[in-house]
Amino acid sequence: MRFKNRIRTISLFVGIFCMLLPCGAKAAGGRVELVGGDFSAWRENTGTWQIVSDTFSNPQNEKLLSGKPGTGVILNGPTGRTRNILSKAEFGDVKAHVEFMVPKGSNSGVYFMGRYEIQVFDSWGVKEPHHSDCGGIYQRWGNNKGYEGRPPWVNASRAPGQWQTFDVIFRAPRFDKQGKKIAKARFEKVEHNGIVIHEDVELTGPTRASTYNDEKDLGPLMLQGDHGPVAYRNIWLEPAGPNPFFAMDTATRDAKHKSAKEQVEMVKELGYAGIGCTAGKGLAAMAEELDKNGLRLFAVYLGVNIGPDQQKYGPELTEAIEILKGRNGMLWLFVRSNKDKASSPEGDTRAVKIIQEIADIAAENNVRVALYPHTGFWVERVEDAVRVVKQVERPNVGVTFNLCHWLKVDEKKNMRPLIKAAMPYLFVVAINGADSGGKDWKTLIQTLDRGSFDMKRFLKTLADCGYTGPIGFQGYGIGGDAYDNLKRTMGAWNKLNRVSK
Repeated sequence: MRFKNRIRTISLFVGIFCMLLPCGAKAAGGRVELVGGDFSAWRENTGTWQIVSDTFSNPQNEKLLSGKPGTGVILNGPTGRTRNILSKAEFGDVKAHVEFMVPKGSNSGVYFMGRYEIQVFDSWGVKEPHHSDCGGIYQRWGNNKGYEGRPPWVNASRAPGQWQTFDVIFRAPRFDKQGKKIAKARFEKVEHNGIVIHEDVELTGPTRASTYNDEKDLGPLMLQGDHGPVAYRNIWLEPAGPNPFFAMDTATRDAKHKSAKEQVEMVKELGYAGIGCTAGKGLAAMAEELDKNGLRLFAVYLGVNIGPDQQKYGPELTEAIEILKGRNGMLWLFVRSNKDKASSPEGDTRAVKIIQEIADIAAENNVRVALYPHTGFWVERVEDAVRVVKQVERPNVGVTFNLCHWLKVDEKKNMRPLIKAAMPYLFVVAINGADSGGKDWKTLIQTLDRGSFDMKRFLKTLADCGYTGPIGFQGYGIGGDAYDNLKRTMGAWNKLNRVSK
C-alpha cells in the first residue's frame, strides 16, 4: 500500500524569489541553490560550519563525521556542535530538495521559514517512528510540554553514514490586509528517500526550538547545527507552483477508458495529481492503480441519510475508510433526508450525531470527512455544510466548495463572503467551466476552457482568502472523449495559473 493549495502568480513569486537572492546563491529558472563554494548564501556568523567535498563516518568514532577537502558539502564542524545557520534568502511557498548525512545517534533538523521543523535523526531500524524520528514534523512546545508533533507514516531512513534526501512542498501561512492569519502553514507533501511520509499536515504555529515564535509570509531556511554531527549538500528551493489539481472520475470514464488502469494512465500522462472517485465496486482497484503510478486518491464520494426511518449508511462507507487508510484521502460525504427539506436546520440534531459517528470511525484511520453540498440534497449549500460542521466539532470534518452546485443555488455576488466563511473548514474545492447565469448541468458543467463564468476571478478569490488545498475537476455529464476533455481542461488550468494575479 502506498503510505502515503492560495494560488499565487508564478511569475510574481519567481520575481520575489529572485529579488531575495543573496549574491552567493545560485538560481536557474527560479531555483535557488544554497550550497556552493562558500557561505555567502547564509547569514553571517556560521560558527564552525565548514565546506568539504564529501563526508563519511569517522573510522575512529562512529558518532562523528569526517570530511574530504573540496567544495559542495557543508559540515557542522569537527565536533558536530555549532550554531544553527539561516539562509539570507527568505521564502514562502516552496518546493525544496535537501540531501543530508548523519552518523550513528546524531540529530539535526531542517526548519522552513526558520519556524517549522522536519526532523533529521539517525532512525535506522526504528519500527514505529515518532515525531522525533527522521522525517517527523517536530512538536510544538507550551505549558512545559510538547504537542501536535506528527510522526512519518513509515520509517524510510537509511543507515547512518549514508546520504539521504527530503523532497518537500511547503505552503506558508496566509494573512489578511490587517495581518490576521487566515490560513495555517502546511506541509503539502514530504518525501523521505523517495517515499511519501506526510501529506497535508497543517501547523498551528512554529515548532519547538525554532528561531522565531511569530509567523510571517516569508522566512529563511534554517539548518540545525547544535544537536549533533550533520552534513548537507544539494539544497535547492524553487516556487511551489499551483494547488494540487486532480480529476473526478466523472471526467475520466468513457468507452475508451473503462478500467481503473486506463483512467489512471490517462490522468498521469496529462499531468493530474490523482483522482477523486465514487465508492463501491472498483474503488480498491482504482486505489491500487493510483499507488502504482505515484498518484493520489484524493476523495471517495458517497452518501449518508439522516431521515429517522432511513438506513444511515451502507457497508461501502466502512470499506471506503479502510481503503483510504494510509492514503491521505477524504470521504466526500453528501447528506440526504426523506423528512427534512433541503437546507432545513430541523435535521441538524440527527445529522450531527450521525456525522460525529462517522468522523470518529474515520479519525481512528486518519481519514478526513468533507461534506459535499449537492443541489436538492439536505446539505445543499456551502452555508449548510459550514453550519453542520461547526456543530459536529471534529477536527477531521470540513466542507467542500463545489462550483457547479454553488452556481445552481446561489448568486455570484456572495462568492467572496461565502469562501471567507468556509475557509476555516475548507478541505477541497471542485471546479469546471460554466456559463454565468446557467440553469442546467450542460451550462453549469463544462471543460475548464469553456463557459463565460470568470474562473480567473474565482481562483484569485480563493487565493486571497488563503486557500492552498487541492482542487478537482468536475466532469459530470460533459460527454464526449474523456482524454480530449481532460487535455483541454489541463491546458486551461496551466494557463490560468500563469496569468492569475
